[in-house]
Amino acid sequence: MSSVYAAQPWLGQLTDAQRAPVTPAATVVHSFRAAVARAPEHPALAYFDGRLSYRETDALSDSVAAHLADRGVARGDRVAIMLQNTPHFVLALLGAWKAGATVVPLNPMYKSGEVAHVLADSEVAALICSDRAWEAYLRDCAAASSVRIALTACELDLQTRHDERVLAFERLPQAADADDLLTVARKGLPAPADRELGPADVALISYTSGTSGTPKGAMNLHGGITYNAERQRTGHPVPEGACYFALAPLFHITGMVCQLAACVANAGTLALAYRFEAGVVLDAFTEHRPAYTVGPSTAFMALAAHPSATREHFASFDVISSGGAPVPPALVEKFRAGFGPYIRNGYGLTECTAPCASVPPEKEAPVDPASGTLSVGLPGPDTMVRIIDENGDDVPLGEQGEIAVRGPQVVPGYWRMPEATAETFPDGELRTGDIGFMDADGWLYVVDRKKDMINASGFKVWPREVEDVLYTHPAVREAAVVGVPDSYRGETVKAYVSLRHGASVGPDELSAYCEQRLAAYKYPREVAVLPELPKTTSGKILRRELRSQV
Repeated sequence: MSSVYAAQPWLGQLTDAQRAPVTPAATVVHSFRAAVARAPEHPALAYFDGRLSYRETDALSDSVAAHLADRGVARGDRVAIMLQNTPHFVLALLGAWKAGATVVPLNPMYKSGEVAHVLADSEVAALICSDRAWEAYLRDCAAASSVRIALTACELDLQTRHDERVLAFERLPQAADADDLLTVARKGLPAPADRELGPADVALISYTSGTSGTPKGAMNLHGGITYNAERQRTGHPVPEGACYFALAPLFHITGMVCQLAACVANAGTLALAYRFEAGVVLDAFTEHRPAYTVGPSTAFMALAAHPSATREHFASFDVISSGGAPVPPALVEKFRAGFGPYIRNGYGLTECTAPCASVPPEKEAPVDPASGTLSVGLPGPDTMVRIIDENGDDVPLGEQGEIAVRGPQVVPGYWRMPEATAETFPDGELRTGDIGFMDADGWLYVVDRKKDMINASGFKVWPREVEDVLYTHPAVREAAVVGVPDSYRGETVKAYVSLRHGASVGPDELSAYCEQRLAAYKYPREVAVLPELPKTTSGKILRRELRSQV
């Protein structure tokens, strides 16, 4: 029997309503307008002590759309958004989509070199970012790129609490070469009427690293986003209008789909708290009483370890799910014993627009008795998952192979990269590069990665990118980067280097050197200096040998 699982809607485990075919709205904007129509005064966004209703959010994002169109953003142009979890992100996102644009979400931890690559590759027309990032380095990045429109946002707006644990910064004067997002949003302008988008249009270009180490832009379609959002709404049911807490960052595909889009589909309230800080999040749980959240296992580890965490903080939740990083079975059990909720595992990638497998309602993920691996769930409706060998043929049940996914959530390919698209999506099927297996009941297990990608707290790190930075240090002769086990992050980055003759540099100095040039999750926390790095006879450095030493 082969490892092919063409999922029915969780094999009778759903209600009759949930068992019906997934029929998402054409786009998140359509879904949002439906929520406005049925619950105009219901809070759409909660940000510390600030609230915006669906009606207000609709009007504000209409005006952003009008401004972008008036400034020359055409249908299909790219608009980059580089913001933390604040209402500004949602206003910018909806405004860009209402203007007919494709959104390029950027990680706020990106440094100038990382931003410059994305802006150039996607030929971004407009950039929406924080005022502090604009003044610090994004102005220079924009000037060297195709960006011709800039809007800035101050995260102190739309709330008055100014929690210094995450909002410890001052308001800056408005830049002369950028427009203020909130001022634009409050102009009351109507959205352009000729920019309607459909399910086959590209909603996002989400950058992810691939086999070459060069970041690639996965083209997430509106139909794929709304499909997975509807699947999330029905597969993790909470009452209509309930509060969804944005634990995962909205720039990440998990936060975008499983929190924001699913919340909109349910006419719910999306609670935001700028960025993750365990004490701030626990306070927000008490204030907003959310019914649903999703985040990496490291976030739940941090919450559980906080000295003030109690069962009452989690008492309002109907569903807590985890994705983006492996979930140890021990964490699931310790969390339930200490705080009550069962953490529902899930599996997905940017290339399949977040989840393609998850743990259904009223079920718990089994643990493989041989390996101790916790299952990531069952494939969703209309989704086919195969476990394949090197030739693309199905392997027997229980045997390991590469996970391949086909379904309405799988992206059509990478932005302007036909060769990479052909390699990763043969005949439209996603070859994930992850190694896993499937049991006789269709439960999927992820046990390893085919690629050398490092997964640090759910963020992907390609070793070559870190190595390239190390090679710019004058003392470094050779460099190799691997992922090593980390009890908190799942994996962390470790670098091995050899030095040029006569050079001298310490591990801490090299780590700090990378920290200045890379996002926080990418720089090596550990650096080992060796006389020589292991190599093949042809001179290729053997990462696998370094990894085996850990």
